[in-house]
Amino acid sequence: MRELTSNAGLKAKGFGPADYVKVTILGFSLSALWQSLHTIILPARLLDFVAESQKNTYLTLLSIPGQLLAMVVQPIAGAISDRSGFSWGRRRPYILVGTMLAILFLPGIGLAGSFAILFATYCLLQVSSNTAQGPYQGFIPDLVPEGKRGRASGVKTLLEIIGGAIAVLTIGIFMDRYSAGEGSGWLWLTLGMLGTVLLIVMVATVVAVKERPGVGGIKLSVLPTLLQSFKIDLRANRDFIWFLASRLLVFMAFATIQQRAFYFLRDVIGVANPGAATGTFVAIAVVGMLATVYPAGRLSDRIGRKPIATSAALLASIGVLVIILSQSYSSILIAAGIIGVAMGAFSSTNWALATDLVAKGEEAKYLGLANVATTGAAVLAHLIGPVIDFFNAQSAGLGYQVMLGACFVYFIVGALLLLKIKGQVNRGSPAPPPSP
Repeated sequence: MRELTSNAGLKAKGFGPADYVKVTILGFSLSALWQSLHTIILPARLLDFVAESQKNTYLTLLSIPGQLLAMVVQPIAGAISDRSGFSWGRRRPYILVGTMLAILFLPGIGLAGSFAILFATYCLLQVSSNTAQGPYQGFIPDLVPEGKRGRASGVKTLLEIIGGAIAVLTIGIFMDRYSAGEGSGWLWLTLGMLGTVLLIVMVATVVAVKERPGVGGIKLSVLPTLLQSFKIDLRANRDFIWFLASRLLVFMAFATIQQRAFYFLRDVIGVANPGAATGTFVAIAVVGMLATVYPAGRLSDRIGRKPIATSAALLASIGVLVIILSQSYSSILIAAGIIGVAMGAFSSTNWALATDLVAKGEEAKYLGLANVATTGAAVLAHLIGPVIDFFNAQSAGLGYQVMLGACFVYFIVGALLLLKIKGQVNRGSPAPPPSP
């Protein structure tokens, strides 16, 4: 098997189809983990500990602190890896350690006997998985030729969608049986499947991707690393700031829909099996994503990122409008397809735009900051939980109408903010590369 070594080497040897998978496959397992946890496992597990009337509020209390940890850990881990020089590369040591810790902490979801233990386990999973994810995101700017990064971003997003969809569809069935009282074995089967996928994909990544060796270990002490991890020259990187604001809003809308789908389908639509119904909703969205994610990323290498990403965010707002105007299960599945098409195109082109805007020598740091917007979106999306419960108390289902209206606005404003990006790409001053 041909090894991936360096960007210069890849340009000389060519960058084949298998190489796109090698540098992005870890996203498959990380997406499987977090999509299933946030969409089905945590909402279902939470009902073991809290009152039905407070489930949205407690889901907010569970999720926000852990996701704030992710926002801190991912850029720091990325920045440390940017300045590391281990003999087997800058990124892979952190991928190995972070993934193994996540596998170690994962059983805590099943062992938890209280909300407090579930909360602690969730936070530990966020820290460990983001220790791997921050450095992993440096693979595309490190190893992919510039003219192929849109395509690579499309493959990355495609694998993330597939990983999340397979996990949610399978786990939705398992967790319905767990919620119906058929035994904790279904929960443990779910957690075991996720741990196995994490292990297999991590080993494949560490073996298949061969970074340029360095020497000297970590080249920054802890305090300078912490100070530099979130430092951005605002004047030189105005486009990156507009990018972050747009990404935040669009993913906040998507995260809100995703987080509340289980409860919305159960409480408003009245489906008998909300776990399986949520899985079907996700499956329809995934079909839409699969139809656009790779073609959009590849097309963005030719016509640019902004036109596709802006149009996609506006299309997603139409999908939300369909749900608002007609709340039948069939209309919701149609809306899922529209939102899926939109988010597939947005995700791949938006990530390609991120790789265009990162500063040289700080690629993993900047991409970690890009994912801070993604995680921040999930955090802010959770804040609507108490709002939903408040309005639902006034009138049944009113809280979910407020939620959908907010998502519509998020998509529109996120699309408009992309227009503020003028196309300047600040490459910054390159940091010294690892010694060969």
